[in-house]
Amino acid sequence: MGKRRVPDLYRAPFPLYTVGVHRETGLVITAGGGGASKTGIKNGLHFLRMERVDGQLTASLAHSFDTDPRATMSLALGGDVIAAGQDASCHLLRFKERSGKPPGKGGGGDQGVQRRKGGRSQAAGDASPETHNDTTQITVESVGEVQTDFSTDALQKCVRFSADLNLLITGGADGHVRVWEYPAMKKKFDFKAHEGEIEDLDISPDNKLVTVGRDFTCCVWRNDQLATGLRWHENIPNIPEKMYRYQACRFAKVEDKAEALRLYTVQIPHKRDRRPPPCYLTKWDGRNFLPLLTQPCGNEVISCLAVSDSGTFLGLGTVTGSVAIYISFSLQKLYYVQEAHGIVVTDLAFLPDTPQGRTVLGDNEMAMLSVAVDSRCKMHVLPNRKSFPVWLVLLLCALMVVGVIFLLQQAFPGFI
Repeated sequence: MGKRRVPDLYRAPFPLYTVGVHRETGLVITAGGGGASKTGIKNGLHFLRMERVDGQLTASLAHSFDTDPRATMSLALGGDVIAAGQDASCHLLRFKERSGKPPGKGGGGDQGVQRRKGGRSQAAGDASPETHNDTTQITVESVGEVQTDFSTDALQKCVRFSADLNLLITGGADGHVRVWEYPAMKKKFDFKAHEGEIEDLDISPDNKLVTVGRDFTCCVWRNDQLATGLRWHENIPNIPEKMYRYQACRFAKVEDKAEALRLYTVQIPHKRDRRPPPCYLTKWDGRNFLPLLTQPCGNEVISCLAVSDSGTFLGLGTVTGSVAIYISFSLQKLYYVQEAHGIVVTDLAFLPDTPQGRTVLGDNEMAMLSVAVDSRCKMHVLPNRKSFPVWLVLLLCALMVVGVIFLLQQAFPGFI
Protein backbone atom coordinates (compact mmCIF):
# COMPACT_ATOMS: atom_id res chain seq x y z
CA MET A 1 0.00 0.00 0.00
CA GLY A 2 0.95 3.64 -0.15
CA LYS A 3 2.05 5.95 -2.89
CA ARG A 4 3.69 4.06 -5.72
CA ARG A 5 3.92 4.31 -9.47
CA VAL A 6 1.71 2.28 -11.80
CA PRO A 7 2.97 2.35 -15.40
CA ASP A 8 0.64 3.41 -18.19
CA LEU A 9 -0.98 0.59 -20.13
CA TYR A 10 -2.05 3.04 -22.81
CA ARG A 11 -2.18 6.80 -23.33
CA ALA A 12 -4.85 8.30 -25.59
CA PRO A 13 -4.64 11.64 -27.46
CA PHE A 14 -7.75 12.87 -25.61
CA PRO A 15 -9.24 12.76 -22.09
CA LEU A 16 -10.73 9.35 -21.23
CA TYR A 17 -14.15 9.13 -19.60
CA THR A 18 -15.16 5.49 -19.82
CA VAL A 19 -13.77 1.98 -20.34
CA GLY A 20 -15.15 -1.51 -20.93
CA VAL A 21 -13.81 -4.99 -21.71
CA HIS A 22 -15.50 -7.12 -24.36
CA ARG A 23 -16.07 -10.57 -22.90
CA GLU A 24 -15.74 -12.61 -26.11
CA THR A 25 -12.62 -11.03 -27.60
CA GLY A 26 -10.93 -9.44 -24.59
CA LEU A 27 -10.74 -6.11 -26.43
CA VAL A 28 -10.51 -3.07 -24.18
CA ILE A 29 -12.71 -0.20 -25.39
CA THR A 30 -11.86 3.27 -24.12
CA ALA A 31 -13.62 6.48 -25.09
CA GLY A 32 -13.61 10.20 -24.50
CA GLY A 33 -12.60 13.43 -26.16
CA GLY A 34 -12.73 17.18 -25.95
CA GLY A 35 -16.39 17.56 -26.91
CA ALA A 36 -17.75 20.05 -29.41
CA SER A 37 -15.45 22.90 -28.33
CA LYS A 38 -12.91 24.08 -30.87
CA THR A 39 -9.84 23.04 -28.88
CA GLY A 40 -8.32 20.69 -31.42
CA ILE A 41 -8.82 17.72 -29.09
CA LYS A 42 -10.38 14.80 -30.94
CA ASN A 43 -13.32 12.64 -29.88
CA GLY A 44 -13.23 8.91 -30.36
CA LEU A 45 -13.37 5.30 -29.27
CA HIS A 46 -10.14 3.33 -29.12
CA PHE A 47 -10.04 -0.46 -29.26
CA LEU A 48 -7.02 -1.93 -27.46
CA ARG A 49 -5.68 -5.45 -27.71
CA MET A 50 -3.93 -6.80 -24.62
CA GLU A 51 -1.31 -9.51 -24.58
CA ARG A 52 1.63 -10.75 -22.56
CA VAL A 53 5.11 -9.97 -23.89
CA ASP A 54 8.00 -11.45 -21.87
CA GLY A 55 5.66 -11.86 -18.93
CA GLN A 56 4.51 -8.22 -19.00
CA LEU A 57 1.03 -6.98 -19.89
CA THR A 58 1.02 -4.67 -22.90
CA ALA A 59 -1.70 -3.01 -24.94
CA SER A 60 -1.68 -1.93 -28.57
CA LEU A 61 -4.15 0.19 -30.49
CA ALA A 62 -6.14 -2.14 -32.73
CA HIS A 63 -8.63 0.40 -34.06
CA SER A 64 -9.80 3.96 -33.55
CA PHE A 65 -13.25 5.28 -34.38
CA ASP A 66 -13.87 9.00 -34.79
CA THR A 67 -16.96 10.33 -32.96
CA ASP A 68 -16.58 14.05 -33.76
CA PRO A 69 -18.11 16.39 -32.79
CA ARG A 70 -19.25 14.53 -29.65
CA ALA A 71 -17.26 12.91 -26.86
CA THR A 72 -18.41 9.59 -25.39
CA MET A 73 -19.02 10.08 -21.66
CA SER A 74 -20.52 6.68 -20.79
CA LEU A 75 -20.79 3.27 -22.43
CA ALA A 76 -22.20 -0.20 -21.94
CA LEU A 77 -21.41 -3.37 -23.85
CA GLY A 78 -24.13 -5.74 -25.03
CA GLY A 79 -22.60 -8.49 -27.14
CA ASP A 80 -20.95 -6.80 -30.11
CA VAL A 81 -22.89 -3.54 -29.63
CA ILE A 82 -21.64 -0.46 -27.78
CA ALA A 83 -24.24 1.84 -26.23
CA ALA A 84 -22.33 5.13 -26.13
CA GLY A 85 -23.61 8.16 -24.23
CA GLN A 86 -22.83 11.25 -26.33
CA ASP A 87 -24.32 14.54 -25.10
CA ALA A 88 -28.11 14.07 -25.03
CA SER A 89 -28.13 10.84 -27.04
CA CYS A 90 -27.36 7.15 -26.84
CA HIS A 91 -25.53 6.07 -29.97
CA LEU A 92 -25.53 2.35 -30.79
CA LEU A 93 -22.39 1.08 -32.54
CA ARG A 94 -21.75 -2.47 -33.72
CA PHE A 95 -18.17 -3.63 -34.11
CA LYS A 96 -16.80 -6.72 -35.84
CA GLU A 97 -13.42 -8.39 -36.16
CA ARG A 98 -12.31 -10.00 -39.38
CA SER A 99 -9.03 -11.22 -40.84
CA GLY A 100 -7.21 -9.66 -43.74
CA LYS A 101 -6.56 -6.20 -45.07
CA PRO A 102 -9.49 -3.75 -44.99
CA PRO A 103 -10.87 -2.60 -48.36
CA GLY A 104 -9.61 0.92 -47.95
CA LYS A 105 -7.57 3.10 -45.68
CA GLY A 106 -9.25 5.02 -42.93
CA GLY A 107 -12.96 5.59 -43.36
CA GLY A 108 -15.25 6.38 -40.46
CA GLY A 109 -12.27 7.50 -38.45
CA ASP A 110 -10.45 4.16 -38.80
CA GLN A 111 -6.75 4.61 -38.27
CA GLY A 112 -5.96 0.99 -38.95
CA VAL A 113 -3.92 -1.34 -36.78
CA GLN A 114 -0.76 -0.08 -35.20
CA ARG A 115 2.29 -2.28 -34.72
CA ARG A 116 2.25 -3.97 -31.33
CA LYS A 117 4.97 -3.37 -28.81
CA GLY A 118 7.86 -5.64 -29.53
CA GLY A 119 6.47 -6.42 -32.97
CA ARG A 120 8.34 -6.09 -36.28
CA SER A 121 7.19 -3.47 -38.76
CA GLN A 122 7.41 -4.17 -42.49
CA ALA A 123 8.99 -1.71 -44.85
CA ALA A 124 6.77 -0.43 -47.65
CA GLY A 125 9.06 -1.90 -50.29
CA ASP A 126 8.73 -5.41 -48.83
CA ALA A 127 5.01 -5.68 -49.55
CA SER A 128 3.90 -7.89 -52.44
CA PRO A 129 0.59 -9.21 -53.83
CA GLU A 130 1.47 -12.70 -52.62
CA THR A 131 1.83 -11.61 -48.98
CA HIS A 132 -0.89 -13.17 -46.78
CA ASN A 133 -2.23 -10.77 -44.14
CA ASP A 134 -3.50 -12.58 -41.03
CA THR A 135 -3.93 -9.37 -39.06
CA THR A 136 -7.35 -9.04 -37.46
CA GLN A 137 -9.16 -5.87 -38.51
CA ILE A 138 -12.00 -4.16 -36.64
CA THR A 139 -14.89 -2.40 -38.31
CA VAL A 140 -17.47 -0.20 -36.60
CA GLU A 141 -20.90 0.81 -37.89
CA SER A 142 -23.70 2.91 -36.48
CA VAL A 143 -26.91 0.92 -35.94
CA GLY A 144 -29.12 3.48 -34.22
CA GLU A 145 -29.44 6.55 -32.03
CA VAL A 146 -32.07 7.81 -29.57
CA GLN A 147 -32.33 10.98 -27.50
CA THR A 148 -32.07 10.10 -23.84
CA ASP A 149 -32.01 13.48 -22.07
CA PHE A 150 -34.13 16.61 -22.56
CA SER A 151 -32.74 19.07 -20.00
CA THR A 152 -31.23 22.47 -20.81
CA ASP A 153 -27.70 21.14 -20.34
CA ALA A 154 -28.60 17.74 -21.72
CA LEU A 155 -26.22 14.90 -20.90
CA GLN A 156 -26.68 11.15 -20.69
CA LYS A 157 -24.72 10.22 -17.57
CA CYS A 158 -25.18 6.45 -17.35
CA VAL A 159 -26.33 3.48 -19.42
CA ARG A 160 -26.73 -0.25 -18.71
CA PHE A 161 -27.93 -3.36 -20.53
CA SER A 162 -30.09 -5.90 -18.72
CA ALA A 163 -28.51 -9.31 -18.19
CA ASP A 164 -30.67 -10.90 -20.90
CA LEU A 165 -29.98 -8.01 -23.31
CA ASN A 166 -33.69 -7.35 -23.72
CA LEU A 167 -33.56 -3.89 -22.13
CA LEU A 168 -31.35 -0.83 -22.31
CA ILE A 169 -31.62 1.69 -19.46
CA THR A 170 -30.39 5.30 -19.57
CA GLY A 171 -30.24 8.10 -17.01
CA GLY A 172 -29.20 11.69 -17.39
CA ALA A 173 -29.14 15.25 -16.19
CA ASP A 174 -32.93 15.69 -16.34
CA GLY A 175 -33.50 13.07 -13.59
CA HIS A 176 -35.48 10.77 -15.89
CA VAL A 177 -34.93 7.04 -16.33
CA ARG A 178 -35.75 5.78 -19.79
CA VAL A 179 -36.09 2.06 -20.40
CA TRP A 180 -35.83 0.87 -24.01
CA GLU A 181 -36.77 -2.45 -25.55
CA TYR A 182 -33.59 -3.74 -27.15
CA PRO A 183 -32.69 -4.09 -29.99
CA ALA A 184 -35.82 -2.38 -31.38
CA MET A 185 -35.10 0.69 -29.16
CA LYS A 186 -38.80 1.21 -28.56
CA LYS A 187 -39.32 3.23 -25.39
CA LYS A 188 -40.95 1.08 -22.69
CA PHE A 189 -40.82 3.38 -19.64
CA ASP A 190 -40.02 7.04 -19.10
CA PHE A 191 -40.34 8.34 -15.54
CA LYS A 192 -38.94 10.99 -13.23
CA ALA A 193 -36.70 9.12 -10.80
CA HIS A 194 -34.83 11.99 -9.11
CA GLU A 195 -34.86 15.73 -8.67
CA GLY A 196 -31.76 16.71 -10.57
CA GLU A 197 -29.08 14.55 -12.15
CA ILE A 198 -28.94 10.77 -12.02
CA GLU A 199 -25.41 9.86 -10.96
CA ASP A 200 -25.57 6.10 -11.52
CA LEU A 201 -27.90 3.17 -12.08
CA ASP A 202 -27.79 -0.61 -12.32
CA ILE A 203 -30.20 -3.46 -13.04
CA SER A 204 -30.33 -6.84 -11.28
CA PRO A 205 -30.65 -10.22 -13.03
CA ASP A 206 -34.38 -10.21 -12.17
CA ASN A 207 -34.74 -6.69 -13.62
CA LYS A 208 -34.97 -4.67 -10.41
CA LEU A 209 -33.59 -1.23 -11.16
CA VAL A 210 -31.56 0.84 -8.67
CA THR A 211 -30.91 4.55 -9.32
CA VAL A 212 -28.68 7.06 -7.56
CA GLY A 213 -29.45 10.78 -7.69
CA ARG A 214 -27.85 13.98 -6.50
CA ASP A 215 -30.99 14.55 -4.40
CA PHE A 216 -29.59 12.35 -1.57
CA THR A 217 -31.73 9.36 -2.58
CA CYS A 218 -31.08 5.84 -3.83
CA CYS A 219 -34.23 4.16 -5.14
CA VAL A 220 -35.30 0.65 -6.11
CA TRP A 221 -37.83 0.36 -8.95
CA ARG A 222 -40.02 -2.39 -10.35
CA ASN A 223 -40.75 -1.30 -13.88
CA ASP A 224 -41.64 2.39 -13.38
CA GLN A 225 -43.01 1.98 -9.83
CA LEU A 226 -40.98 2.88 -6.75
CA ALA A 227 -40.43 -0.24 -4.63
CA THR A 228 -38.35 1.25 -1.82
CA GLY A 229 -35.81 3.89 -0.94
CA LEU A 230 -32.51 2.91 0.66
CA ARG A 231 -31.42 4.44 3.97
CA TRP A 232 -27.83 3.49 4.67
CA HIS A 233 -27.17 5.69 7.72
CA GLU A 234 -30.05 4.75 10.02
CA ASN A 235 -27.88 2.45 12.14
CA ILE A 236 -24.87 4.77 12.20
CA PRO A 237 -24.90 7.41 14.98
CA ASN A 238 -24.12 11.10 14.52
CA ILE A 239 -24.69 11.27 10.77
CA PRO A 240 -27.26 13.91 9.79
CA GLU A 241 -29.66 12.93 7.01
CA LYS A 242 -28.24 15.25 4.32
CA MET A 243 -24.58 15.16 5.28
CA TYR A 244 -23.93 12.43 2.66
CA ARG A 245 -25.30 11.59 -0.76
CA TYR A 246 -25.12 8.41 -2.81
CA GLN A 247 -22.55 8.36 -5.61
CA ALA A 248 -22.57 4.89 -7.21
CA CYS A 249 -24.33 1.51 -7.15
CA ARG A 250 -23.59 -1.98 -8.50
CA PHE A 251 -25.25 -5.37 -8.23
CA ALA A 252 -23.01 -8.42 -7.82
CA LYS A 253 -23.38 -12.13 -7.34
CA VAL A 254 -21.97 -13.98 -4.35
CA GLU A 255 -19.21 -16.47 -5.00
CA ASP A 256 -20.31 -20.09 -4.37
CA LYS A 257 -23.92 -18.98 -3.62
CA ALA A 258 -25.91 -19.15 -6.84
CA GLU A 259 -29.16 -17.73 -5.42
CA ALA A 260 -27.59 -14.90 -3.42
CA LEU A 261 -27.34 -11.34 -4.70
CA ARG A 262 -25.66 -8.25 -3.29
CA LEU A 263 -25.94 -4.54 -3.97
CA TYR A 264 -23.04 -2.21 -3.21
CA THR A 265 -23.38 1.55 -2.83
CA VAL A 266 -20.92 4.37 -2.23
CA GLN A 267 -21.79 7.37 -0.05
CA ILE A 268 -19.75 10.60 -0.25
CA PRO A 269 -19.92 13.88 1.75
CA HIS A 270 -22.31 16.37 0.19
CA LYS A 271 -20.05 19.30 1.11
CA ARG A 272 -16.29 19.33 0.88
CA ASP A 273 -14.56 20.56 4.02
CA ARG A 274 -10.95 21.37 4.74
CA ARG A 275 -10.89 18.26 6.88
CA PRO A 276 -13.21 15.99 4.90
CA PRO A 277 -15.14 13.22 6.65
CA PRO A 278 -14.73 9.67 5.36
CA CYS A 279 -16.65 8.15 2.46
CA TYR A 280 -18.54 4.92 3.07
CA LEU A 281 -19.14 1.60 1.33
CA THR A 282 -22.37 -0.26 2.07
CA LYS A 283 -23.26 -3.86 1.25
CA TRP A 284 -26.97 -4.70 0.89
CA ASP A 285 -28.95 -7.88 0.48
CA GLY A 286 -29.91 -7.67 -3.18
CA ARG A 287 -33.25 -9.41 -2.65
CA ASN A 288 -34.81 -7.52 0.28
CA PHE A 289 -32.48 -4.47 0.21
CA LEU A 290 -31.58 -4.57 3.90
CA PRO A 291 -28.12 -3.21 4.79
CA LEU A 292 -25.63 -5.93 5.76
CA LEU A 293 -22.42 -3.99 6.38
CA THR A 294 -21.10 -0.43 6.15
CA GLN A 295 -17.43 0.49 6.32
CA PRO A 296 -15.50 3.77 5.87
CA CYS A 297 -13.33 3.81 2.74
CA GLY A 298 -11.00 6.77 3.22
CA ASN A 299 -11.22 10.55 3.08
CA GLU A 300 -10.68 10.89 -0.66
CA VAL A 301 -13.98 11.52 -2.43
CA ILE A 302 -15.05 8.46 -4.45
CA SER A 303 -15.81 9.08 -8.12
CA CYS A 304 -16.62 5.59 -9.48
CA LEU A 305 -17.28 1.98 -8.49
CA ALA A 306 -16.78 -1.37 -10.24
CA VAL A 307 -17.41 -5.01 -9.26
CA SER A 308 -15.58 -8.11 -10.51
CA ASP A 309 -17.40 -10.91 -12.35
CA SER A 310 -17.24 -13.22 -9.35
CA GLY A 311 -18.48 -10.52 -6.97
CA THR A 312 -15.33 -10.99 -4.87
CA PHE A 313 -13.66 -7.62 -5.51
CA LEU A 314 -14.80 -3.99 -5.53
CA GLY A 315 -12.87 -1.26 -7.31
CA LEU A 316 -12.96 2.40 -6.26
CA GLY A 317 -11.62 5.47 -8.06
CA THR A 318 -11.35 8.93 -6.48
CA VAL A 319 -11.50 12.55 -7.59
CA THR A 320 -7.83 12.92 -6.61
CA GLY A 321 -6.74 10.11 -8.94
CA SER A 322 -6.27 7.31 -6.41
CA VAL A 323 -7.37 3.72 -7.02
CA ALA A 324 -8.31 1.09 -4.43
CA ILE A 325 -9.55 -2.51 -4.45
CA TYR A 326 -11.64 -3.98 -1.64
CA ILE A 327 -12.75 -7.51 -0.86
CA SER A 328 -16.54 -7.61 -0.94
CA PHE A 329 -17.05 -10.05 1.94
CA SER A 330 -15.63 -7.79 4.66
CA LEU A 331 -15.24 -4.48 2.75
CA GLN A 332 -11.56 -4.46 3.71
CA LYS A 333 -8.95 -2.77 1.53
CA LEU A 334 -6.57 -5.11 -0.35
CA TYR A 335 -4.88 -2.69 -2.75
CA TYR A 336 -4.33 1.06 -2.86
CA VAL A 337 -2.34 3.41 -5.09
CA GLN A 338 -2.40 7.05 -4.11
CA GLU A 339 -2.75 9.39 -7.10
CA ALA A 340 -2.33 6.65 -9.68
CA HIS A 341 -3.73 9.26 -12.07
CA GLY A 342 -3.05 12.97 -12.04
CA ILE A 343 -6.74 13.88 -11.86
CA VAL A 344 -10.20 12.38 -11.31
CA VAL A 345 -10.63 8.69 -12.12
CA THR A 346 -13.63 8.54 -14.46
CA ASP A 347 -14.24 4.80 -14.86
CA LEU A 348 -13.05 1.32 -13.85
CA ALA A 349 -13.42 -2.15 -15.37
CA PHE A 350 -12.28 -5.57 -14.14
CA LEU A 351 -10.97 -8.13 -16.59
CA PRO A 352 -13.82 -10.60 -17.17
CA ASP A 353 -13.70 -14.14 -15.85
CA THR A 354 -13.39 -15.73 -19.30
CA PRO A 355 -10.70 -17.91 -20.91
CA GLN A 356 -9.41 -14.83 -22.73
CA GLY A 357 -9.33 -12.81 -19.52
CA ARG A 358 -7.58 -15.57 -17.57
CA THR A 359 -4.92 -15.86 -20.29
CA VAL A 360 -4.12 -12.18 -19.96
CA LEU A 361 -4.31 -12.38 -16.17
CA GLY A 362 -1.60 -15.04 -15.94
CA ASP A 363 -0.66 -15.96 -12.39
CA ASN A 364 -2.43 -12.96 -10.87
CA GLU A 365 -5.66 -13.22 -8.92
CA MET A 366 -7.31 -10.14 -10.40
CA ALA A 367 -6.68 -7.21 -12.74
CA MET A 368 -8.60 -3.96 -13.09
CA LEU A 369 -8.39 -1.11 -15.61
CA SER A 370 -8.73 2.54 -14.68
CA VAL A 371 -9.09 5.59 -16.93
CA ALA A 372 -9.00 9.29 -16.13
CA VAL A 373 -9.14 12.76 -17.60
CA ASP A 374 -5.31 12.66 -17.77
CA SER A 375 -5.77 10.47 -20.93
CA ARG A 376 -4.14 7.45 -19.30
CA CYS A 377 -5.38 3.89 -19.03
CA LYS A 378 -3.68 1.91 -16.26
CA MET A 379 -3.78 -1.73 -15.19
CA HIS A 380 -3.97 -2.61 -11.50
CA VAL A 381 -2.97 -6.19 -10.71
CA LEU A 382 -3.49 -8.12 -7.50
CA PRO A 383 -1.05 -11.05 -7.24
CA ASN A 384 -2.31 -14.34 -5.87
CA ARG A 385 -2.38 -14.08 -2.11
CA LYS A 386 0.07 -16.54 -0.59
CA SER A 387 -1.45 -19.39 1.40
CA PHE A 388 -0.05 -22.53 3.02
CA PRO A 389 -1.46 -25.97 2.10
CA VAL A 390 -3.19 -27.81 4.93
CA TRP A 391 -0.65 -30.65 4.92
CA LEU A 392 2.18 -28.18 5.48
CA VAL A 393 0.38 -26.56 8.43
CA LEU A 394 -0.20 -29.99 10.01
CA LEU A 395 3.43 -30.96 9.47
CA LEU A 396 4.64 -27.75 11.13
CA CYS A 397 2.35 -28.36 14.11
CA ALA A 398 3.68 -31.93 14.49
CA LEU A 399 7.26 -30.68 14.34
CA MET A 400 6.50 -28.06 17.01
CA VAL A 401 5.04 -30.73 19.33
CA VAL A 402 8.11 -32.95 18.83
CA GLY A 403 10.38 -29.96 19.47
CA VAL A 404 8.61 -29.04 22.72
CA ILE A 405 8.81 -32.66 23.96
CA PHE A 406 12.53 -32.76 23.11
CA LEU A 407 13.21 -29.53 25.03
CA LEU A 408 11.27 -30.78 28.05
CA GLN A 409 13.25 -34.03 27.99
CA GLN A 410 16.50 -32.08 27.94
CA ALA A 411 15.40 -29.79 30.78
CA PHE A 412 13.83 -32.55 32.90
CA PRO A 413 15.57 -35.91 32.36
CA GLY A 414 13.17 -38.76 32.76
CA PHE A 415 10.18 -36.57 31.73
CA ILE A 416 9.12 -39.28 29.29
